[in-house]
Amino acid sequence: MRSVAALAALLLAGCATAQADLASAPPASVVGTSPAPDTMRWLYGSGEAAAASIQTWRHIADFAIASAAQMPDRSVAMGLPEVAGGIARVDCAGKPPAAVFDVDETVLLNTGYEYWQALTGRPFDPDEWSQWASEGAGIAKPVPGAVTGLRRLREAGITVIFNTNRNSETASGTAAAIAAAGAGEAVHLQNLFLRGDDAMGGRKDGRRATIASKYCIVAMAGDNLGDFADVFNADESAIQARRAMVARGEYAQLWGAGWFLMPNPVYGAWQEGSLDEVFPPDSRWKPTPGDAPIIMNEGK
Repeated sequence: MRSVAALAALLLAGCATAQADLASAPPASVVGTSPAPDTMRWLYGSGEAAAASIQTWRHIADFAIASAAQMPDRSVAMGLPEVAGGIARVDCAGKPPAAVFDVDETVLLNTGYEYWQALTGRPFDPDEWSQWASEGAGIAKPVPGAVTGLRRLREAGITVIFNTNRNSETASGTAAAIAAAGAGEAVHLQNLFLRGDDAMGGRKDGRRATIASKYCIVAMAGDNLGDFADVFNADESAIQARRAMVARGEYAQLWGAGWFLMPNPVYGAWQEGSLDEVFPPDSRWKPTPGDAPIIMNEGK
């Protein structure tokens, strides 16, 4: 799902074509003054993004702590396999509370990897991504607000669980990156679940079911709708239908009340849609031409 706008011509002017090897990147002095893509500039560099993330993490902790204190009978709604409609609440009897988080751009910012993509203009490469996921500890930064939010949850007795689509082969590197960012300990198949842990691939409903069998999930957070339920990403090309699904009815009631979405304008399932699909006919406008003729050099 990852993709970044190709800016190679701008970023690599006067430089040799970048190769897969990191050592082949153009000297930073050559490209350092080139503009970063707007989406990356916002997410990884702006105070606005930091404020939005801190605000979201504060709401996550406030909600989860209050919910756990009431010992709910059922979990927050979540995507589960083999459930009518794809979403259900699970019985919480006898289960300790937990909050479930995506990792990338929810707990960790992939600054190193995104820098490499911006530097080279290369498209998403699964091998490069796996290398980054295995080796990025210490370079990946915490999402602003995440360290404090996770600490508050743990102090309240809420188990923190990570459910990410990083491959299971990167488990040790992912755990190291989480720890290095100050986000706490992550142990594969205990509180860290990854793509490849079951037969559902990148779909997370199966992993959610595994987690919910042991814990009462009081809150979930992620940067993609699939972090809450797979049904939302069943047809990513259905632009307006997908938007309407989350903005109306029962799903709309869950945002900020158990479900918390982190801002990510850089990549994700949202990267679909033509001009016509994004702007349906009833939302279009254009200015009306003036009636008076335009006279050049009037008054001269």
